[in-house]
Amino acid sequence: MPHTSSPYLAEGPRVGIRRFTRADGTEFTARVRESKDLHHPWLFPPDDLSAYSAYAGRLIEDPTKAGFLVCEKEADGALAGFININNIVRGGFRCGALGYGAFAHAAGRGLMREALDLVVRYAFGPMGLHRLEINVQPGNAASIALARACGFRLEGFSPKMLFVDGAWRDHERWAITSEMTASG
Repeated sequence: MPHTSSPYLAEGPRVGIRRFTRADGTEFTARVRESKDLHHPWLFPPDDLSAYSAYAGRLIEDPTKAGFLVCEKEADGALAGFININNIVRGGFRCGALGYGAFAHAAGRGLMREALDLVVRYAFGPMGLHRLEINVQPGNAASIALARACGFRLEGFSPKMLFVDGAWRDHERWAITSEMTASG
């Protein structure tokens, strides 16, 4: 029986994760435009092809970044969201900072939880990381709920930590280590 290779780095029952490609620009930016109300004021992913090209280029080429597209398996791989690991530090730290966003059609369906679990396992497995961090504005209840549901622990609060939507914003700091996961 012939073996069909999966397009995914990791997959669960409903989603698979794969790397960004430049060819994803049209679908990605269309999904971003459909999701502006969901993302504002927390997140501002690229919504045109030029901005996407620069964004994806950084995720593809920069060794301190890793971008993952969340794809719905039963919808022919349609994009449901994205999860990025930024500021990857190797050596004794082996850490990265997560950022993520669901697209409006996929929000509230549990797809991002499944995908974040996959990314965490992939980061602690093949990528060899030890710690992942998520910085979330205190009012972003959906993002906090996702971090909590995936086993991240609240580690602190940083006033005026990141410049978002024209102002320095407070953030809660959530983290997980490989020891905290079953696969670690």
